[in-house]
Amino acid sequence: MNGLDDAAKKSGMNTTVLGIVTMILGFLAMLAPMFTGFSILMLVGIIVVIAGIARMLWAFTAGSFGKGALAFAIGGLTLLCGLVLMFNPMFASGVLTIVLAIYLVVDGGVEIAAGFELRPTSGWGWLLFGGIVSMLLGIMIWRQAPLPVPGRSVSSWELSCCLSG
Repeated sequence: MNGLDDAAKKSGMNTTVLGIVTMILGFLAMLAPMFTGFSILMLVGIIVVIAGIARMLWAFTAGSFGKGALAFAIGGLTLLCGLVLMFNPMFASGVLTIVLAIYLVVDGGVEIAAGFELRPTSGWGWLLFGGIVSMLLGIMIWRQAPLPVPGRSVSSWELSCCLSG
């Protein structure tokens, strides 16, 4: 049993160290939200670029020219989206923010509808509450995050992001 106790202590110590490192990294991410956001966008952009190149290469294995051309075009669009994520992170963060807001509003609507559908059963109120919170959060994000357009002057939202980072 002594060996099992030692293994449990070592595993617990490793988990504790991992937890502390994760907390420190999370705290640093909160101190520099702009840097964190751009780093994530850059990483996602690199992954999307690799996926686009892979799709374009995979297009050459298609059985017919039509399927191959379509797959190549989709790969090219994927590559273009990855490059936009990498080289225009302010625009990309605006687009992803708007997509998140739309998702939250739609998800909230579905949860509200499901809550009313399940009304006689227990827990329907929590589903309704979650849907309302999701919808309100989506609306709040939509109202405060205008889409950055190239050539447009800097909005107060963008300025506050830069100053808070």
